[in-house]
Amino acid sequence: MALSEQYLDDEIHPIDIVESLAAHHDWDFDRIADDQIAMAVEGQWRTYSVTLAWSGYDETLRMVCSFEMEPPEDKLPALYEALNAVNDQCWAGAFTYWPEQKLMVYRYGLVLAGGQSVSAEQINTLISAAVMSAERYYPAFQLVVWGDRAPHEALQVAIAEAYGRA
Repeated sequence: MALSEQYLDDEIHPIDIVESLAAHHDWDFDRIADDQIAMAVEGQWRTYSVTLAWSGYDETLRMVCSFEMEPPEDKLPALYEALNAVNDQCWAGAFTYWPEQKLMVYRYGLVLAGGQSVSAEQINTLISAAVMSAERYYPAFQLVVWGDRAPHEALQVAIAEAYGRA
């Protein structure tokens, strides 16, 4: 049975669908509020924190996939250069570094304006794409920050698709 067949009623809240997906994939999750859920998704390189939140105001399902990163201050310019190059390669979503929280973050907002509904497949793809992007670029970020590699050189590692699944 397809994941979407479990949801025949268009009025199901997007976060309810996310909660069902998290249970289906056996991800650790915490329903923070009616409109927000946080999960831990295991990748090849590390465990990623994935948070999805529904905003009824602008009808957007927002997703943040993050992992801790504590680059030395002198490496920040190279990291920001690498982020720009990576974001040129990302068509859906974008990476940013939050220095106060020491987090590398991949963000995406799925706009469902006009009362559109979201399917379980869309949400599953959204989460999988975020984790795959984090997996793909994680080694490059590490090479820039800790391996003293130039951003263009480190990104050569990310040219090949990452293997694995979310």
